[in-house]
Amino acid sequence: MAYNHGREERKWRVWKEAEEKVLREYGMYEDTIKQIHTDDRADFNSNRRFYRWTSDFGEYLEGMADNVPITEVKTIADLLDEIEDENLYRVLLTIDKRTLQIVLLKMQGYSTKEIALLVGITPGAVYARLGHLRKKLKDFK
Repeated sequence: MAYNHGREERKWRVWKEAEEKVLREYGMYEDTIKQIHTDDRADFNSNRRFYRWTSDFGEYLEGMADNVPITEVKTIADLLDEIEDENLYRVLLTIDKRTLQIVLLKMQGYSTKEIALLVGITPGAVYARLGHLRKKLKDFK
């Protein structure tokens, strides 16, 4: 959601008026109340600049994401091509093709039972292969 300066300004003004009313009830000097108001306003302005910048930056990033083509990983070769970390790539090269196929199918949203049927192994074997891969990748870190 974009930063709405007008709404934030109104919320700040309502908060500030309520705070100043309480300070006057407790007998605080008017000069002190004005100084607190000035300091709080400077803080609000600083935050306003930050939130506007982050809002603009977020919109910029969303625009960049829209411009980046999404490559669909359909094969094991595509999967390996998408790996940017050289060490991870080397680890995945040591994995057998069936396990890589299981990973690919898992990435595509298939359930473990569906993967077992497609690959021709039991669901327990799918879990076991993924478990072995997790252990290997844990050592990778």
